[in-house]
Amino acid sequence: MQVILLERVAKLGQMGDVVEVKPGFARNYLLPQGKALSASERNIADFEERKAQLEAQNLETRKEAESLSEKLDGQSFIVIRQASDGGNLYGSVSTRDVADVAIAEGFSIDRKQAIIRQPIKTLGLHEVEIHLHPEVMAAITLNVARSPEEAELQASGRTIQDAAAEEEAAADFEIAELFDDIGGAASDDDAPGAATSEDESA
Repeated sequence: MQVILLERVAKLGQMGDVVEVKPGFARNYLLPQGKALSASERNIADFEERKAQLEAQNLETRKEAESLSEKLDGQSFIVIRQASDGGNLYGSVSTRDVADVAIAEGFSIDRKQAIIRQPIKTLGLHEVEIHLHPEVMAAITLNVARSPEEAELQASGRTIQDAAAEEEAAADFEIAELFDDIGGAASDDDAPGAATSEDESA
């Protein structure tokens, strides 16, 4: 099926291009979302008449998207989730969660604009793409943690596993020191010069 693109569509073409697509893709995505029109002679003629207006609208929305991208790109958002001690989430983080945390911080984005390349099923820092416009993208970081304290720890570059290992090492060190103290006290009793019963009877 041939369609005429009303905006740039990744891997398909630029505004005004007439491209061949699968009928299902056109019916289910391009046409209902207003990204394309079926490439009939009438629609192509209509497009040519409206081309200047569409290009002006596209430029305006792109400028708005670029302005938002400047503020949004590189931002980090905390998502609190329950997880196992091994760091696996009970469930996963969705595009709706991405939109919710961004909106809570004052950024107006839609869940359809968030692209999660790999399912987020573990604690840690995860990068998410936000497609603000066909030609404008921002990248944000989701800091997925069990508590704000854990999120702060992860933001500093340490993992929950690092902190647990440090706590374990500190506990082992304290136990070792305790045994050294006990050992030291026992060796004091055996130290030279300590009085023995034989010395006292002499």
